[in-house]
Amino acid sequence: MKKKIIVPLIVFLVGICLLSVFTYNTNVQIQKDRRTIAKLNAVTYGQRIENDIENGIEITNTLKQLLINGNGQIINFSKVAENLMSYSIQSVQLAPNGVVTEIYPEEGNETGKIDLLKDSNRGEISNYAKDHNITITQGPIELKQGGSGLVVRNPIYLKDENGQEYFWGFTIAILRVPEVFEDSTNALSKFKYNYRLSREASVLDKKHVVVDANCDKMIRPVTYDLTVGKEKWKLQIMPRAGWSNSKTLYLIFFGGLSLVLLLIGLTTLLFLLDERRVELKELAHKDGLTKLYNRYGFDEMAEKMISKNPKEHCVAVLLDVDDFKLINDMYGHAYGDKALISLSENMQKFFPSSALLGRNGGDEFCILLPNCTMEEVKESLIEFTKTPKTFSYKGQTYSFCISLGYAEYPNNAIERSQLMRCADTALYEVKLHGKNGCKAYQEGFQSGVRKQLGFVLNDISENLPGAFIIYRADKEDDEIFYANKEFLDMAGYENLDAFFNGTKKSFRNLIREDQQKAVETSIWNQIESGSKNDYIHYQLRRQDGTYIPVLDQGRIVESERFGRVFYVLFMDWQAMQSHYSEKFNAKDVL
Repeated sequence: MKKKIIVPLIVFLVGICLLSVFTYNTNVQIQKDRRTIAKLNAVTYGQRIENDIENGIEITNTLKQLLINGNGQIINFSKVAENLMSYSIQSVQLAPNGVVTEIYPEEGNETGKIDLLKDSNRGEISNYAKDHNITITQGPIELKQGGSGLVVRNPIYLKDENGQEYFWGFTIAILRVPEVFEDSTNALSKFKYNYRLSREASVLDKKHVVVDANCDKMIRPVTYDLTVGKEKWKLQIMPRAGWSNSKTLYLIFFGGLSLVLLLIGLTTLLFLLDERRVELKELAHKDGLTKLYNRYGFDEMAEKMISKNPKEHCVAVLLDVDDFKLINDMYGHAYGDKALISLSENMQKFFPSSALLGRNGGDEFCILLPNCTMEEVKESLIEFTKTPKTFSYKGQTYSFCISLGYAEYPNNAIERSQLMRCADTALYEVKLHGKNGCKAYQEGFQSGVRKQLGFVLNDISENLPGAFIIYRADKEDDEIFYANKEFLDMAGYENLDAFFNGTKKSFRNLIREDQQKAVETSIWNQIESGSKNDYIHYQLRRQDGTYIPVLDQGRIVESERFGRVFYVLFMDWQAMQSHYSEKFNAKDVL
């Protein structure tokens, strides 16, 4: 069995490891090649962008030289500016003493005539350019004509008749963005690159601002650093499809995976067929919950054991859990299953390996003890019946009891089916006489008692004309164990789980808040006085928060499993008054 699992697993793991290594190395090489190409493109187009911006700045240097040559004057500024204009230039301006006076083209730029040195948005950076005699850029800014632009301001210093330098003003060019460098950015987009061009906000603010970009997010981009004047720029690019070639990697991985799966498929197929055959045989004979033989498997094996040694005595045993329905209702079916698993484990530990153990279904188990008589196993079966059996629920251990009946082959029956019926009759003789016992089959036991008892156990709690609950009589832990359907209907709960959740399994949560203390005092007076029965009238809290008046008849009982337990019957006070109003109002009641 280990070989059937390990061999295909090793083939699969080795194949996956080799395939993963090959795919990983391929991916690393693809990314390395793409980053190398991206770096070359970033350098190429970064330098072009740098030149494009420098060419825009050069316009201000041309104007600066004309002003120096003209001693602060440019004859026919409009004609000169017109010759300097291009597709990427929004306007050319002069600002003597920092005040914009000349703008070309003037149309659409009328509001541009401002005092740059005193303006709240431009003053600080303009004064810095003036004081340090450096060319500065500002932006991108929104243009009135639409789009964005970069403002280039070049400070001009002239000499007076004494040879002293003085500040004349600024030559200014407004460059359109992204038109000034769109040849480069369009090329990057064409080659399927995402890009982001950013610059320092100014020589005074080193925080980078985005000048132009064609995406919102960059993942591990390559970067080319530009220097424009005194300012730092950077161009970041990455392939639009990412650094990996997903299609190639998928083809490599899934193609390789197909080969690996094909390789192990032939080996696995034979193992799976053999394993499936064993599983089907196991499923046909074993119980899925307890792993004991199921009814079919037990009957088959018992028939073989008896037919193989027809002259040897053997004992057939049937047992079940007492009040198993109450365990399911109180704790849930999952914990009922835990009780069954615990019981099956006890059986496997207690009885010899030669014993045949099975589960008939539900909470009923069967045992066939070979080479023995009833007298020989009597004490052992009594001991097993009385041995404490437990299961865990929310960190606490709870006990449960079993009832057991047994019969002997061939003294009580010569056929397996008849032998099991005899054990079944003995089991339900125990049930009729108080449960939690062990009894051998005797002539005269009634074979029909099981049907009668089944009716009592399954139907009486749900069909009894009255609403009732059962709960532990404990001041610190008054846990509710059970409520029948009629009580759930009265209190407005859909099922027992909803009832437990809504009340937190506490009886006091069924009582209107202002009556809780009085009702609990009455209950504990009953307990302390030793009275078994008592009546209390109060308002019962329903699931929807409303209240109905009820008459509560409580009986206290000592339980071996739970200690002092209250059985409480509820009567609808309004319904009683409605049906017996005359009796309630009569002065003399017989």
